[in-house]
Amino acid sequence: MLPSLPAVPNLAHVLSAFPRGWPALLDAHDEILRGESPLSIGEREFIAAYVSGLNRCEFCYNAHTVYAESFGFSLALVEAVLCDLESAPISDRFRPVLSYAQVLTRDPAAVKEDHVAAILNAGWPEEAVMDTAMVVALFSFMNRIVLGTGVAPHHDYYRRRRSLVEARSAEDRLEANQRELGTHPYRDYGRQIGLVE
Repeated sequence: MLPSLPAVPNLAHVLSAFPRGWPALLDAHDEILRGESPLSIGEREFIAAYVSGLNRCEFCYNAHTVYAESFGFSLALVEAVLCDLESAPISDRFRPVLSYAQVLTRDPAAVKEDHVAAILNAGWPEEAVMDTAMVVALFSFMNRIVLGTGVAPHHDYYRRRRSLVEARSAEDRLEANQRELGTHPYRDYGRQIGLVE
C-alpha cells in the first residue's frame, strides 16, 4: 500500500518507517493493557480482540485473540461473542462490558446512560467503564493505522503462536493475569525493533 514498505508489511515495518509518536503510544499500550485495573489483563485483551473483530482488522484480531488466550480466554469464545453477544457463553458480569464496547466501537454517539448503568449494576466500579473506553479507543486507533497502511494479517505466524499458548496449562494462563500486571511488553517490543532505547 505504501511504496516504501515491503510488499507484505508487518507492524514493525510501519513503526520503524514512521516513528513519530510511537514510543509514547507503546507506553500507553502498557498502561492500558497491563496496568492496574478492575478488568483483568485477559478481559482487556478480549476487548481488544473484540473491537478488532468488529472493525475487521485481521492483524490486530489475530494478535489479540492470541493474547486473550494467553490470559485464559479462548479464540472460540471471542468468535462466539462476535457472532452473537447475547447468546455467547460469556459471564453475565462481563456481558454488559462487551455490549458497551460494541456500541462504542460501532456507533459511539449511540452510547447511553443505560449502557454504563448495566456495567455498574453488574458489580463493576466506574474505573471499569473508563478502562473499557480506553481499550476501545486504543484499538479503534490501532485498527485504523494497521488497515490504513496495509499491514498483513500474518495468519500463519499467529497460528503458530496460538499453538504454543494452547500447550500451556489453563492454570498457568489464568495466573498470568496477576503475574504480568505492571509489565511492559509493548515498550519491550519497541526496544526490540530499535524504536525506543
